[in-house]
Parts: sequence; C-alpha cells; structure tokens
Amino acid sequence: KAFERAELDAMLREARTPKVHDWLVNYVVKKSPHVEELRQAWFADPDPVVASAGWALTADRVAKKPDGLDLDKLLDVIEAEMKDAPDRLQWAMNHCLAQIGIEHAGHRARAVAIGERLEVLKDYPTPPNCTSPYAPVWIAEMVRRR
Repeated sequence: KAFERAELDAMLREARTPKVHDWLVNYVVKKSPHVEELRQAWFADPDPVVASAGWALTADRVAKKPDGLDLDKLLDVIEAEMKDAPDRLQWAMNHCLAQIGIEHAGHRARAVAIGERLEVLKDYPTPPNCTSPYAPVWIAEMVRRR
C-alpha cells in the first residue's frame, strides 16, 4: 500500500518473467490505492505484456466490482482483438471473457458465443480433473458448480 503509482508502474514494466509479473499484479498492485488508475492506464498500454496486467485487473473487477464497467464494450474489444493478441495478452483477455460469462448471466450467451467463434485455447492441454481455459467450457463448468 505504500508504493506510489509510478513505482508500481516501473516495477511492472521491469517484471518480464510471467510468474513475477503475475505475483506483482495479484499480491501488490491489487492491494494498492492506485489499482484503478493503473488498471485503466495499463489496459490501454501499447506493450502487450503491460496491457495484460490491465486486462488481469479488469477481469478481477468484472468478478468483484463490476459497477461502472461497460461489459458490452469489453466484449466488443475481446471479440475484435483477442484472436490475434500475443499469448500473455490473449490469456488475460480470455480470463476476462470467462469472468464476464461466469459472473454476469445477462452477458453469458454472448461470452460463450464469442469463445466458440474465436476458439482461443480450445485445444489447450488440460490435465484430468482440471477445467479447460477454453472460455465456453470454463464458463459452463463454473456456472454448473454454483
């Protein structure tokens, strides 16, 4: 909580290893009073690794504090850009797509349809007893569990 916005931004840009990047976002940035400012700035960043942090924070907001988010606009961007996004950005966008489908019943059919049409992570190797990251399967399984 003591880190300034600029310090967190600099740390994220230096954290190029995926595990370090994810740990920083999940255990430091999410607890920061600057989280929303950083989410918005990173979301629009031209660096796909930085943008993936913005999408990860957006997926968290979709699940926990969706007020003020335009879910239709997020789905529009996912539909237009996720298929050709670099791997880490694609993964974060897919997570956001799944969270929209899981948490927001009114958007579930569209989220599933986007996932089916784009087929992102459809063939991702998934161990037995684990849920596939393919959004239509992920959404259906998480909704079933509730």
